[in-house]
Amino acid sequence: MKDKIVAFVGDSLSREQFESMMCMLTGGQESSDIEDVQFLYTGEIHHPGWGYRFRSTNTTILYSKSTRLCDLEPINATDPNTLNAMHLDRQPAFIRENVDHLNVLVMNTAQHWRKTLVSWDNEVMYVNGAPVQDRNLKNISNAMIFKVNNIVKWLDSKLASNPNLQVFFRTKSPTHFFKGDWNTGGRCDNTIPMTRGSKVFEDESSDKVVAAAVKGTRVKLLDITALSDLRDEAHNSYYGKKSPDCLHWCLPGVPDTWNELLSAQL
Repeated sequence: MKDKIVAFVGDSLSREQFESMMCMLTGGQESSDIEDVQFLYTGEIHHPGWGYRFRSTNTTILYSKSTRLCDLEPINATDPNTLNAMHLDRQPAFIRENVDHLNVLVMNTAQHWRKTLVSWDNEVMYVNGAPVQDRNLKNISNAMIFKVNNIVKWLDSKLASNPNLQVFFRTKSPTHFFKGDWNTGGRCDNTIPMTRGSKVFEDESSDKVVAAAVKGTRVKLLDITALSDLRDEAHNSYYGKKSPDCLHWCLPGVPDTWNELLSAQL
């Protein structure tokens, strides 16, 4: 990966994959060989330290937050309390503005496609520059399918003229809230690995939406869903938490395997 740029774009689970990659590459040690370069990149890199360059190889690893892979735009730029237009048919600023400079792009979206979360984020779904009116598209599941297919098609067109770019769509990371959901008392108390089995028997991806979207395109599938589902004991759970986190993963842990698979595909 000398002289190359690797970018992870997505939600907090994408951030965990980025953190895993940095820990794997550095052995968890600080080094003068590594410099913070997040300020060099436009778009939605919100926090310092989420873009690093290894000086010795000129390899850059980035993370940009975009929970639904949509372009966000204030509806009223003069109002500090304005809602944001979430453009289903436009790509996140970071991808749109940097895609021609990237060598590897790994993206994901899944957990934030809930009406309550869209409302909490003060976002309104837009398409063709206006609020969504189509009844089918107002359905949040259909909106996610539309977005996934839209960004895959857009990136596939970019890949046609950019032979130095590889794009991966990571499949959904499974949750393990037992006896309830994340907001209704769900728990993940198991501490023994793979009590529900140790093999993946499915021939096809468990994430039908992403698998269908990338089929026949130049965008590659990074399929982590079924194998991660075997590891219900590997979440943060109560460690350092007041309530159980059965969504995110401990590190070192499962996201390291995602990066082993990514490395193998590269």
